[in-house]
Amino acid sequence: MKYASLPRLILATALMFLAGAGLLRAGCEGGVNLLTTMPSDKRAEIEAVTMAAPFPQGNLWQATRDGQTVTILGTYHLDDRRHDAIMQSVAPLLDKAGRLLVEAGPQEVRQLKAHMAREPGMMFLTQGPSLMEQLPPDIWKKLKTAMAARQVPGFMAAKFRPWFAAMTLSAPPCMALDAARENGLDMRLMKLAAEKSLSVQALEPYDTLFKMIDSLSAEDQIEMIEMSLQMESHIQDMTFTTAEEYFAQNSRVIWELTRDNALAQASDRPGFTKADITADFDLMEKVMLTERNAAWIPVIEEAADKGTVFVAFGALHLSGDTGVLHLLEQKGWTIERLPL
Repeated sequence: MKYASLPRLILATALMFLAGAGLLRAGCEGGVNLLTTMPSDKRAEIEAVTMAAPFPQGNLWQATRDGQTVTILGTYHLDDRRHDAIMQSVAPLLDKAGRLLVEAGPQEVRQLKAHMAREPGMMFLTQGPSLMEQLPPDIWKKLKTAMAARQVPGFMAAKFRPWFAAMTLSAPPCMALDAARENGLDMRLMKLAAEKSLSVQALEPYDTLFKMIDSLSAEDQIEMIEMSLQMESHIQDMTFTTAEEYFAQNSRVIWELTRDNALAQASDRPGFTKADITADFDLMEKVMLTERNAAWIPVIEEAADKGTVFVAFGALHLSGDTGVLHLLEQKGWTIERLPL
């Protein structure tokens, strides 16, 4: 499968998402909202497609069925000062819950760290040719420069697995990514739950995403690097756009913007057609969103059988025909948007 349609934008929004921006170091503030600078007819087209999807706007929801209540919050995984207001709004709702469900709880984080310590090959090339040897010289030179801007020396970058290199490029050089994750909305919720002695449960096993990534061929992963490098000059603006639209409760539009950007690259990629790109995009949507959403529904319903539940996960999982909200609605839940 050719991942021409899955550049850094997919990694930034699907893998880290709703990741987008985060805690940025000095000099990384600001950017341009790409939706505000595109031609008005193109923006109208993207917004029309966005609004045609089920539940296209809104971050905070309530699902009810037969006396059961589930509060659902679409999150932004990295830090932002605007999370303070969100936490003030949702804290009373968390007080009413018997447990908190998140993509990865404290136990899963510990399991992941232990696994990575035992098996560094998950993220690094421990045998075989390095990236310097796998990549064409011009691509390696660009990668080395981009990694150096992110404080990763060339000798270390050469040992990154291709997907990990591409994911590293998904954050602007000015972003303190590790620190940002520690104070993202999901982590803030888990810290508050711990203060309240509230049970925290994971929606999926700790290694779910790694298994998905591991299913990609070496060729696919190498192409991710090339496409990420092509987007290097636009990364901060895409990061800024993602953040702005999340806090405007318009996360669905980021997915459609990503799709549109991917299709626009068809003319720049010899040998690739829009049909190829659409197929690739649909596959990534299936793997990163659709299949995971479907797997979460029985977990949510089982938890709801035991009492009121607060569920938090990346905002991209909310909307669409295969989004969590629509799937719950199909199971007989009444879905209501809550003010935030």
